[in-house]
Amino acid sequence: MTTNPTLERIGVTPSPLALLLLGQGADPDSERGVDCPGALPAAADPRLAERAAAAKEALGGKVFVLGHHYQRDDVIAFADVTGDSFKLAQQAAARPEAEHIVFCGVHFMAESADILTAPHQQVILPDLAAGCSMADMATAEQVEQAWDDLLDAGAAEGTVPVTYMNSSAAIKAFTGRHDGTVCTSSNARRALEWAFGPERGGRRVLFLPDQHLGRNTAIGELGLTAADCVVYDPRRPNGGLTPAQLRDAKMILWRGHCSVHGRFTRECVDEVRARIPGVTVLVHPECKREVVTGADLVGSTEYIIKVVDEAPAGSSFAIGTELNLVQRLANRHPDKNIVFLDRTVCFCSTMNRIDMPHLVWALESLVRGEPVNRITVAPEVATYARKALDQMLALP
Repeated sequence: MTTNPTLERIGVTPSPLALLLLGQGADPDSERGVDCPGALPAAADPRLAERAAAAKEALGGKVFVLGHHYQRDDVIAFADVTGDSFKLAQQAAARPEAEHIVFCGVHFMAESADILTAPHQQVILPDLAAGCSMADMATAEQVEQAWDDLLDAGAAEGTVPVTYMNSSAAIKAFTGRHDGTVCTSSNARRALEWAFGPERGGRRVLFLPDQHLGRNTAIGELGLTAADCVVYDPRRPNGGLTPAQLRDAKMILWRGHCSVHGRFTRECVDEVRARIPGVTVLVHPECKREVVTGADLVGSTEYIIKVVDEAPAGSSFAIGTELNLVQRLANRHPDKNIVFLDRTVCFCSTMNRIDMPHLVWALESLVRGEPVNRITVAPEVATYARKALDQMLALP
């Protein structure tokens, strides 16, 4: 077993699993199918499920629990509705009788729910640390600087901002102030067609914050070329681009990505095809372009679920998205061969901060009349963010 001099010096002998997770070892048999060597541990208190059920029953119709597809199964068991980020926000808005919306997802999702729900409703995020690395890759200050760079380059006029749902309320508000729209992975094509279409007459799009979804949609669905796309890096002066590059681009892609989907590679695709003859490779459009072009099918989380659910028995799928969902699909369809596309990528760490201890704490606090972790969006931000969200709802 490989040793670490630093750990030996302080008297620590790590286990083989610890060494594996630290990248100091290899397990050629790991990641078979949908198994993961870093599997989520069970809740320490076996009574948590009973406590969650009791609290939810005591609250009755006052509480509505939303669960994102990427949540762990023990949390999903208490969700009244499961779905992707926008579906869940819509569901929250459609339940005005529920005083409390407990959102088992990440921060930007809870913000969107607060924007779309009535003032008397409270949106609760069980763990405030449940964020999104992609959303954090674009701050309001950075995006305002990017717009200033476009102004200086003479490229702001004719630029339409389109922000992915996976962004902060502040970014959505920026988009609304500049007459843009929000999009999801399922309607990104419609959003870009609207931006470039006669209604808006956009000459270029500033796409935030996921470069891969923007690139895959522009090239794969609108027929643009790689030369039409440039990447704006907020960490470099002027985004690392010349004024001419900003003016000439049709797609200005923000340098952001999903930490889970961004790790899939073309090698993953080639390896699984060699290992499983006849496998259908099904991936999310947040994956890199090389992965998307190597896949058989590409689509949103809801699309992935629909394809697998409707496939005949005996079908084989290698799925490139978050592992909780892939495991859930495999368990739901034992008559189908469903594997995770990569052998080394596991769960979304931020999404899985919502666990049973936090859920029980949130629910029991509501029973006591002491709500915790309420998510509120400032009115001036909510107004423009709502404008961008409403524009998405109005897309043809």
